[in-house]
Amino acid sequence: MPAMPWWLLALPLLAGALMPLQAGINGQLAKHISSVLAAALISFVVGTLALLLLTLWQREVPLLSAFKGLSWWHWSGGLLGAFFIATAAFAGPRVGALLFMALVIAGQLSIALLLDHFGWVGFRESPVSLGKIAGLLLIIGGIWLIRRG
Repeated sequence: MPAMPWWLLALPLLAGALMPLQAGINGQLAKHISSVLAAALISFVVGTLALLLLTLWQREVPLLSAFKGLSWWHWSGGLLGAFFIATAAFAGPRVGALLFMALVIAGQLSIALLLDHFGWVGFRESPVSLGKIAGLLLIIGGIWLIRRG
């Protein structure tokens, strides 16, 4: 397997590092405007505008014909993102950044284990192993320790 460029590893690390900051910002926004859903909407509107500007700048606007072959589940990514943003704005401030992110990571790794094992939604197949299950169990143990602390 060829070596991965450093930035390919740094980018997800940075994205993950920014998630608790995003949850806190959206939680404060929700508190300030007294609405979790409106805070999530504002977050998505700002993100949508940023992506629209970047798409136009990169000249990557798809043709309408590109949308014809899409299945229903291709459209669900936005719904999943909206669910996460609303959940982060609601639960993050109530459980704290560390516990919130530990629970998010446990959820991400749980589904990632299945996605990789079965090669669903375009991921390469990588069978479940004892080491992967042990890693997930260690994360769950970490959640228990964080809750006790």
